[in-house]
Amino acid sequence: MDNLTDVVDWSRMQFALTAIYHWLFVPLTLGLSVLVAVMETIYLRTKSERWLKATKFWMTLFGINFAIGVATGLILEFEFGTNWSNYSWFVGDIFGAPLAIEGILAFFMEATFVAVMFFGWNKVSPRFHLASTWLTAIGASLSSLWILIANAWMQYPVGMEFDPAQMRNVMDDFWALFSGIAINKFFHAVFSGWALAGVFVIGVSCFMLWKRRNRDFAILSIRTASWFGLIGLILTIWTGDGSAVQVARHQPMKLAAMEGLYHGHEAQAISAVAILNPDKRWDNDEDEYLFDISIPYGLSILAKHDPNAFVPGIADIVKGVDIVNGDTVNTVSYAERIERGKAAHKALAAYDTARKAGDKTAMETSLKDFRADYPYFGYGYFNSVDEAIPPVGLTFTTFRLMVILGSYFFLFYIFTIALTYKPQLLERWRWFQLTAMISVPFMWVCSEAGWAIAEVGRQPWTIQDLLPTCAAISDIPASSVVTTFWMFAAVFTILLVAEVSIMCHFVNKETKTNLS
Repeated sequence: MDNLTDVVDWSRMQFALTAIYHWLFVPLTLGLSVLVAVMETIYLRTKSERWLKATKFWMTLFGINFAIGVATGLILEFEFGTNWSNYSWFVGDIFGAPLAIEGILAFFMEATFVAVMFFGWNKVSPRFHLASTWLTAIGASLSSLWILIANAWMQYPVGMEFDPAQMRNVMDDFWALFSGIAINKFFHAVFSGWALAGVFVIGVSCFMLWKRRNRDFAILSIRTASWFGLIGLILTIWTGDGSAVQVARHQPMKLAAMEGLYHGHEAQAISAVAILNPDKRWDNDEDEYLFDISIPYGLSILAKHDPNAFVPGIADIVKGVDIVNGDTVNTVSYAERIERGKAAHKALAAYDTARKAGDKTAMETSLKDFRADYPYFGYGYFNSVDEAIPPVGLTFTTFRLMVILGSYFFLFYIFTIALTYKPQLLERWRWFQLTAMISVPFMWVCSEAGWAIAEVGRQPWTIQDLLPTCAAISDIPASSVVTTFWMFAAVFTILLVAEVSIMCHFVNKETKTNLS
């Protein structure tokens, strides 16, 4: 194999590139599909022509986004086989199950009813058409459910057992995949899609007001989207709180990186505004922050819903120190995890040698040793504890970016709702119309930041504590990954430009007509 570091780094960058582009389309699909279904429901109840026009207008924008999102999603799944074949072999039986269900059930359901939704007007009954619209929205959410279950399993691997005969993991409890991390991750992603769709609709509608077209249509859309988006954002915050508790329980190193916390305390504060010290490491005495304004008890409340709880920092976790009910508890240090992980590797190799020789006694002995150290199997790939610490700076920054933008959009929604009851101000205030349009891309930045926290904070693992990225890649030349990286970058950029261009053309064309 070519230089291992190059292959790992370029494979990670390629997957990150694909995921980032794919996530540009997914949340809008999740949110806009439900918002369109809500609008059509109101139309069916009121028989108002304005609600029918609103439904068809936003449904078309949903369709443009949906079509391009599918293309990037397919490439993302193919990369597991091309770039991450060791990962696919090691855990394919478990990871592949939810992806197969997504393809067979959810995506099939979504693809079937989306055709009726777009082409069934005046061909099926209004109630059946409404049912198809709702089933498309439900299908999109179910599709994300299975994908996010697979992703959550990478954060918290459960429901499996290692089969030494196959040298891979096999599923032994399907329902264990529905862990607390999976459920919180699913609802957090779906509701954040609602919040994003709300900002998108408000921004496009404010463009109409900016052009002084379709005033009534724009105000109707803004009022509906602002309530819908605010509900989505509140539910996103609620599920985000649940996710923080799950991360503190199962991925304490990720939480410590999110906060830039190296030495934890009881009644741990959370930094509201801070600048990380770039010279700080887990094993030196440098200060954690160059500047810091903290909220007392904040991190203890966020992580454990207990203002006096101890939250471990990076150095505490590396050293294997925790505090429970005021007492210091020694956990397994990273140095010991590495040692025991390497012992698990040796025991597995000894088992394989004994199996080939037909020595059943040696097989039983080595298998017993292997199972005792298997929880630390992934650490055996490391030679230093530093390799097991995530990128603190990037995780810390993206977490604050998400929180700052989320807070802004909460205030944005409240203000927008108030303005919809003063439509003359909404129509007159050009500064607000411009602010709403500019806010649209920042909502995507907020969404992408949340995804980056989940994935970067898990590093260096593809599967938490089980398989690091350096052991998950395919045996391919780095040059192949570099080539496909730039190919995908070009294709995805073209697709993104195409979507934005088609949407802008459609909006410009339709807003010149009478939508009100």
